[in-house]
Amino acid sequence: MTTLYDVPAPAKINLFLHVTGRRRDGYHQLQTVFRFIGLYDYLDFERRSDGVIYREGTAVQGLAADDDLVVRAARALQAATGTRYGASIHYRKTIPAGGGLGGGSSNAASTLIALNRLWRTGLSRRQLQEIGASLGADVPVFIFGDAAFAQGTGDQLQALSLPEAAYVVIQPYASISTGQVFSAPDLTRNSKPVTITVFTDWLHANAGKSAGTTPRYFGRNNLEPIALQLDAGLAKTSRWLVSQGINARMTGSGSCFFVECRSLNQALAHQQEILVKINRYTDAVVKQVWACPGLHEHPLKCWVN
Repeated sequence: MTTLYDVPAPAKINLFLHVTGRRRDGYHQLQTVFRFIGLYDYLDFERRSDGVIYREGTAVQGLAADDDLVVRAARALQAATGTRYGASIHYRKTIPAGGGLGGGSSNAASTLIALNRLWRTGLSRRQLQEIGASLGADVPVFIFGDAAFAQGTGDQLQALSLPEAAYVVIQPYASISTGQVFSAPDLTRNSKPVTITVFTDWLHANAGKSAGTTPRYFGRNNLEPIALQLDAGLAKTSRWLVSQGINARMTGSGSCFFVECRSLNQALAHQQEILVKINRYTDAVVKQVWACPGLHEHPLKCWVN
């Protein structure tokens, strides 16, 4: 095997996100639940014998290859294993950059998983997660492979079994940097920690009660009010969603919002309702809307021992 085509890299959403503290080194302590969703980037890999990592095409406009997490992930795997192989990598993006959907981290994780297979380097899931952690805080959960209750800096992961659900993902035109949100002095940094049992008990108590425009969400996203405070465009999008009766939550530090639905059919219907409302609204605030199934596990989970 010398090539791998159409390797998926799914997006994630944060079902809630609580900031519970801040360490002396500046890193924030978090609690969140990660869920993968059926919105994908796709990557192609061709093994090279010369050790070169070559990114073909312009995957992200204006992003230098040396700064690309995909290239950095491939080089990190080379350094960790001493393999003589390289790779030509081409990928096609759908997940928007800066959307809070983990696109860059997911691409890096799929690169580590795929090249571990293509190069026959034989690293375990834990070893790949350790490499992933050096690239970004969200990379390990994509290698972990399951929906997860996460603590610490997002590195302490417990697998979760989540109910069937689908999501409408709403991308505004506006965006904001993660660093800007986390550095804001008004950010709540003392949310009371919860246990995984508190979350799962809430899930069971609220099973089947979400219905399109009136979903129920656990806890809150502490980053959302800060993002809305700092960026007028995001605040305007949020106000528009509320004015249309759409109960959406921001994922990560933004900029994307999501609405939970019971089924993909319900999400598709709700997507069309939102698109109609967008077309009737003359001042554009929403760039794109997707309807996506919630995934129970990462599509490449079985590629790693």
